[in-house]
Amino acid sequence: MPENVTLTINGQTVTVPAGTTILKAAESVNIHIPTLCNHPDQAVKANCRMCVVEIEGQRLLQSACSFPVAEGMVVRTNTPHLIHIRRNILDLIYSHHPLECLTCQRNGSCELQNVAAELNMGRDLEYAVESRNMPKDTSSPSIVRDPNKCIVCCRCVTACNDVQRVRALAKENRGYKTVVVPPYGKKLADTVCVNCGQCVQACPVGALTIHDDTSRIYEAYDSGKILAIQVAPSVRTTIAEALGEDVGTVSTFRLVTALKQLGFHYVFDSDFSADLTIMEEGSELLHRIKTGGVLPMFTSCCPAWVKFCETFYPKELPHLSSAKSPQQMFGPVIKTYFAEKNGIDPANIFSVSVMPCTAKKFECQRPEFNSSGYRDVDCSITVQELGRMIRAAGIDFASLPETPFDNPFGLGSGAGEIFAATGGVMEAALRTVYEVYTGKTLEALEFHSVRGLDGIKEAVIDLDGTEVKVAVVHSLGKTREFMDRFQAGEFRDYAFVEFMACPGGCIGGGGNPIRTWDKVKTRTESVYKQDSEQLPVRKSHEQEGIKLIYKEYLGEPLSERSEHLLHTSYISRADIIRS
Repeated sequence: MPENVTLTINGQTVTVPAGTTILKAAESVNIHIPTLCNHPDQAVKANCRMCVVEIEGQRLLQSACSFPVAEGMVVRTNTPHLIHIRRNILDLIYSHHPLECLTCQRNGSCELQNVAAELNMGRDLEYAVESRNMPKDTSSPSIVRDPNKCIVCCRCVTACNDVQRVRALAKENRGYKTVVVPPYGKKLADTVCVNCGQCVQACPVGALTIHDDTSRIYEAYDSGKILAIQVAPSVRTTIAEALGEDVGTVSTFRLVTALKQLGFHYVFDSDFSADLTIMEEGSELLHRIKTGGVLPMFTSCCPAWVKFCETFYPKELPHLSSAKSPQQMFGPVIKTYFAEKNGIDPANIFSVSVMPCTAKKFECQRPEFNSSGYRDVDCSITVQELGRMIRAAGIDFASLPETPFDNPFGLGSGAGEIFAATGGVMEAALRTVYEVYTGKTLEALEFHSVRGLDGIKEAVIDLDGTEVKVAVVHSLGKTREFMDRFQAGEFRDYAFVEFMACPGGCIGGGGNPIRTWDKVKTRTESVYKQDSEQLPVRKSHEQEGIKLIYKEYLGEPLSERSEHLLHTSYISRADIIRS
């Protein structure tokens, strides 16, 4: 079989590796073929038929996304007949799709809208619009599901069932009546959904969107509340992208300026609470090792992973660290330590987080997270929501001056920043655990063995003669694989395992701008560059704000006050599988 194949597309000679699809071959020479069901990070589905092409010598049209090239093949992608076919497909989609573009969250970023513009669909529709008249599902605190806008591309099903292996969505009925819904007529909040938002990332239209909470912030502002916001590590790498700048653009201090202009009184860096998490979680790990506690210890800073464990693997909950996530550590710190230090009534603080994560919305509503005496975090918004707020306020983000974070929770460490990438929590913890455990200075801070985008990474770390086995897992599909093997007896001699629900870690989170693997790789490079080149402190235990809060308020890691404010417990959610 030849390694390369030469064919002709629209009169242009193209040479590509054997086995390449027509779609990929066309893309290699910048010939655009419209698609809807195709996604660069998913297996071929070929069910929307938008990419059909003509092949000389063949009577039937073929889907470019699935049909392989052949030597001497002659392909046409843009004939009047093909344009007519594609417009007819769009007409069929429109017949089920509400024409609510002006009020849709995906207006301006909708792939159906883009294809319609490409095909110049400014004409009367061929078929009458017959809405499915299905109720919008707003039960989830993270995701809004509007089945009337579904185009049955099944990209969300692939993301949920194959990539994440949660299986909260499925197709029902056949033909024209096909819909994608949670099984058994349930609302999304009553299913095994863990709120990761990867279905939202995959959806090309407005059928799955993020539950928008920005109105709550406006209401708090109008009522005179003091607005305090914490900014997650990955946000400084993705907010500029959400506002039209290049992928991987870091905009830390322009972001602070934008938030001040939006009316936030205090803007804090969640790298601080990531460092705080390392102090508590790292100390807990050392305590478990020294006292014969439950090992391996599993990280607990990803709320979608925590809910996944509670739902599917409740017997393994003792392995979860009791340390709260950085978001939920920062919440009570703001309403206790910060409020006392500044003479502010915590009842008058409206605490907000901006996160890459849709599951954080669920997390801040968990009933146990009120250790400050109030709701620890009142509201969590995503990068997408913040981008819309900045646009709505007429802020020219690209030209903003730079403003520092507010003290005492200013710029965090590089260790806190790399929380954004898969392997980052592990590496940050190892930097601190090594020095606390050995009493020696760590010369090389980079733990390259836990970096990268392999689904399951394993490493043996030398703690000055003591070998410690660790693992890093990202995406819930790989998490399920790991946990099944763990329950079968593997990985039992490991000390520490990091789990992140989203592919690539937080940098690939469901609340970020719509991603592909290429974007995740570029964002990740920016994260590590900030750690190595831009942040002056690279270890959590050396961060001045961390030293100060333990000196003035917490005492030491795992103290009684730390346990009350910064640690939690978990519940089994296995009943939802049987209900």
